Amino acid sequence: MNKFLFKQSLYISIGLLISQVSLGQSRIQKSFNEGWKFYKANNSTFFTDFENGQKYFDNQGQWTKLEVWEDIQLPHTYNKTDMQLDRNFFEGKAVYQKSYTASPEDKNRRTFLKFEGVGAVAQLFVNGNYIGEHKGGYSMFAFEITNSIDYEKENTITVVADNKSRKDIIPINHFLFPVYGGIYRPVHIITTNKTNFVVTDQAAPGIFIKQKNVSGKSAEIHVEAKIETKEKHTQNADLVIEIKDMAGKTILTEKQAISVSPQGVTYVNEIINMKSPHLWDGIKDPYLYSLTAKLVSNGKELDVVKQPLGVRHVELIAGNGVFLNGKKYPMYGVTRHQDREGFGSALSFEQHKEDFMLIKEMGATTIRLAHYQQSPEVYSLADSIGFLTWAEIPFVNRVSYYENDNAKQQMSELVKQNFNHPSIYIWGVHNEVYSKTADEQVPVLSRELNDIAKTLDPDRYTVAVTGYNVIDRQENLSTDVQGINHYFGWYGGKIEDLGPWAQKVQQDFPDYKIMLSEYGADGNIDISKETVEPPTDVISGKAFPENYQTETHIQQWAAIEKNPIILASYLWNAFEFAVPAWNRGGVNARNLKGLITFDRKRKKDSFYWYKANWNPEPMIYLANRRDSLRSNNVAKIQLFSNLPNVKVTVNGKAYSAKQGVNSKHWVIDNVQLQKGENKIQASGKNGNTELTDDMIWTLQ
Repeated sequence: MNKFLFKQSLYISIGLLISQVSLGQSRIQKSFNEGWKFYKANNSTFFTDFENGQKYFDNQGQWTKLEVWEDIQLPHTYNKTDMQLDRNFFEGKAVYQKSYTASPEDKNRRTFLKFEGVGAVAQLFVNGNYIGEHKGGYSMFAFEITNSIDYEKENTITVVADNKSRKDIIPINHFLFPVYGGIYRPVHIITTNKTNFVVTDQAAPGIFIKQKNVSGKSAEIHVEAKIETKEKHTQNADLVIEIKDMAGKTILTEKQAISVSPQGVTYVNEIINMKSPHLWDGIKDPYLYSLTAKLVSNGKELDVVKQPLGVRHVELIAGNGVFLNGKKYPMYGVTRHQDREGFGSALSFEQHKEDFMLIKEMGATTIRLAHYQQSPEVYSLADSIGFLTWAEIPFVNRVSYYENDNAKQQMSELVKQNFNHPSIYIWGVHNEVYSKTADEQVPVLSRELNDIAKTLDPDRYTVAVTGYNVIDRQENLSTDVQGINHYFGWYGGKIEDLGPWAQKVQQDFPDYKIMLSEYGADGNIDISKETVEPPTDVISGKAFPENYQTETHIQQWAAIEKNPIILASYLWNAFEFAVPAWNRGGVNARNLKGLITFDRKRKKDSFYWYKANWNPEPMIYLANRRDSLRSNNVAKIQLFSNLPNVKVTVNGKAYSAKQGVNSKHWVIDNVQLQKGENKIQASGKNGNTELTDDMIWTLQ
């Protein structure tokens, strides 16, 4: 994809999410992130009193007993440090408060607050009046506050956030990853006319875009709109749908006369036939149209919603692969957690973008956003860059038997809120939750979650994930695809077991759609070792040398690419991330399986292994550069390169490199080292351009 098209695609996708936008004057969305103050509880008494009658709330919505507030701006989390240190982190409630003055003109309009994410339970108050509660730390939610605002004086908006683990909210614990507390994603204030696209349908955009019969010759674009009015009488209007190309030129317009009932919600469907659409073609060409839906009455625009439109068709064929627009698509996959060292989950758009550009540099074509719904900016980035995306809910790791209602809520929110993102091709219903029989809670709930996803969105696939390397587990048989998390050579078996396992799956389950949804090993970039040895204890071990992680990925990617029964694979993980309950591998509270360090500043050898295999840009990289202290004068050197031929010199002496596990892996055996420093150089040619890489090993 050329840089111009990428920038244009990014502009279209992100432009739909910009923090302050006026779409005519019909709908106005503004940032609500400035001027907040914050207070974190020091003990439970304060909040117990608050819950039993709002003891500290007066009728102006002021906290009468609090004297120490911290001035902040959103996004904000109160766990950016403690959850990244150890298991002694704060989990509980904190209060956020902001003053807000409404425009007098808004008195005859509707006003909403939209939150992109609050960890993990949010209670909203306006001027001391309780508006509502949202349960779940990763999905968006919206409340109408029209009738609670004072339009003549200053208003007080208060949010109580609580990230304490609860049996009735998924995830039910902090064991695999931390649920950071706070308003850690942006907040928007939205005003509309009294006749508008629905805002409070679980924070969905108000229109849902479906695609039928997609090809390079034509496509049917179905738009379902949900519209309501607070006027006293039926409102006659036109629903106008406009499609613009990447340059902003209107290429199609359809208009339909509608009547909006003052009772309930009015549902309208409109079909647009596109001729010779420019297809959204993944990494190669993530072409984005924009689709604008307008409500117009007597020449006046009542409301407007814009959404991305990527015209594409995805098909999964068992034992063969993933097909995008009828052509086989390379599924080079990574997983991504949203947190970052020193920031927790309170990330800026620039930080999300940096993550995605690093993943793009690696050459990935698909991404699993684990294990929860991520920022809307993240899905827009995936649309613009071209990553086929796996989106999922945080039904993960453990079950309590009290989470059913919340899991269903979050499944519905995930699908509705992200329905229009062309990058999403599959919905995940759970990850590593188990039962003994097919009659128990997990398989039953899994079927219900699958039914929610398929009822809301019958055109996308669904997937459930097991941590066993067993295909016909009862928990996983209700979805279209089975994901297998298995760390051959880490949590069991040997590195080389992956290939034979895949061959056995091909033999026994040739008609199953199967993905390797997690694989890999921990690797501490600051621990080096001359020889490759499996760790003796992966649960409580304190030293996980990087070179074992490197060896795991070398061998296992080579096995994956040879076994077509694996329709897609997702290495775990693109980035290191916090795990407060862990103390493993030499860094406390850290999962070290990432190929890039937690601060995003250093790339491990495994990163370059995948870059050599996935990214066609010519490159050469000497591995094991940090394993530089040597005790044996005879050594093996390996390098990663997508060049047709490479050569290696050690202290000026030339050595012949042979191919290792595949054509991107080059090995030089029986290299003679001298005492002290040994200068090693690898080189190869891309046409007339020579590429080189250097490192130094020291023989002690």
